[in-house]
Amino acid sequence: MKLCDNSIKTDNSWKEKGYALPTFDREKMINETVANPEWVHFGAGNIFRAFQANLSQRMLAEGLNDKGLTVVEGFDYEIIEKMYRPHDNLSILVTLKADGSVEKNVIGSIAESCILDSNDDKEFERLKEIFRADSLKICTFTITEKGYSLVNPAGEILPAVADDFVNGPAKPQSYIGKVVALLHERYVAGAKAIAMVSTDNCSHNGDKLHDAVSAFAKKWVENGKADAGFVSYIEDESKVSFPWSMIDKITPRPDDSVNEILAGDGVEELEAVVTSKKTWVAPFVNAEESEYLVIEDKFPNGRPALEKVGVIFTDKETVDKVERMKVCTCLNPLHTALAVYGCLLGYDKISEEMKDEDLVSLVKTIGYVEGLPVVTDPGVISPKEFIDTVVNVRIPNKFMPDTPQRIACDTSQKLGIRFGETIKAYLASDKLNVSDLKLIPLVHAGWLRYLMGLDDKGNAFEPSPDPMLEKAQGFVKDIKLGESDAAKVKELVMPLLKDASIFGTDLEAAGLTDKILGYFMELIAGTDAVRNTLHKYCN
Repeated sequence: MKLCDNSIKTDNSWKEKGYALPTFDREKMINETVANPEWVHFGAGNIFRAFQANLSQRMLAEGLNDKGLTVVEGFDYEIIEKMYRPHDNLSILVTLKADGSVEKNVIGSIAESCILDSNDDKEFERLKEIFRADSLKICTFTITEKGYSLVNPAGEILPAVADDFVNGPAKPQSYIGKVVALLHERYVAGAKAIAMVSTDNCSHNGDKLHDAVSAFAKKWVENGKADAGFVSYIEDESKVSFPWSMIDKITPRPDDSVNEILAGDGVEELEAVVTSKKTWVAPFVNAEESEYLVIEDKFPNGRPALEKVGVIFTDKETVDKVERMKVCTCLNPLHTALAVYGCLLGYDKISEEMKDEDLVSLVKTIGYVEGLPVVTDPGVISPKEFIDTVVNVRIPNKFMPDTPQRIACDTSQKLGIRFGETIKAYLASDKLNVSDLKLIPLVHAGWLRYLMGLDDKGNAFEPSPDPMLEKAQGFVKDIKLGESDAAKVKELVMPLLKDASIFGTDLEAAGLTDKILGYFMELIAGTDAVRNTLHKYCN
């Protein structure tokens, strides 16, 4: 059983082993898509293969569309060269369900895989052809939040971006520069309409994409590399729209246990490829069954019937409410709480943490008791039902190999959104009192303890990558386990707790620092202090 067109057509073993194969005429779909491309996706990673590609597959299977997807990779070209094309753009989606069952689908909705390389004339010209097509309706993106940034962490314009501003759309080198060059091609071909839809997991993602694209358009006009009409085209929502969206689906790195399942079925050539850019990619992707995609319904050239396969289309305000519900209350804060304490307690799987009564109580209290009162119900998804699914189905799913160490990455960048917004809502409320928050401050104290790089047994561990890690650790470097001088500890960490750029608000001004420092003193009392403190306050 080899993952290629010929094998899935001729080898009956696929069906015998329980794999769902494409039920549509794939050759016809490919020809129709290449001739009349409708949907282009930038970012060929796991979330795309598990979510957007599967949405397209379901539409094809149900006769809702006769065209598939064109996928474009603009960061790591080897993903296309070493994984997509050798497998005829097929992949295996393994859905790991909470009830222990495994669903295996061969995804065949990708008609064409392209490389976003302006230095490769053949590749770039094909993309220009696609962007000139009248049929093109939608471009979606999963390039991570960093992909939309035109500056480095110090706020300085990236060198490739600066060069592209000057040189124009002929051969841009930056990712967004190349995307805007393709939009310029569409403008020159008749100012044809299109929706540019970020589906990256970040707030107001449509604005981030718009701002990056607009910056290029304005600079190119300013530098005489495009006519003034190009800016008008980008800013005209009847021509180019940038809808907001909220996406939610966990797709961890392909897991060895899944590899073993597929190998046991007789699937060959499952070895992962680690590219020169350190991307880890396999012929399969594993994912949870739960998924949410809510998109602002703003498509000037029409769109596929994605609402018939579970996508929710609504207005911008509702997308924002759903995003805030997920990021500020119902999922992401629970993940971060588990990440911080999971690392301290030596867990290596999130699902295992959900067997820990103290941690279950921690996340349920943060979600239902402290967070839910400040959530605005978006109407399209029930906040309580969302949390119910998170704590009862999604996080406990033992077949999802997600780790607290992965989720702990960039925690300093997450605390302000995941907890700070709730704190600010309490401060602004005339019905809620910020002093009633008990376990959100315990997560803040837990992060201070995490920064020490010692687990609950006193063993050193390496904190996950974080742009503020070194600076934040500087505030706790002189604090040892067993420290009992509360005044000394307060003096050392208070400047950090007052940093609104990390916590979303000055925690001293919010009236929470005494509580956080009290918890922290208990957490550093010695070995097993983390467990004892959790047990004390989470029961």
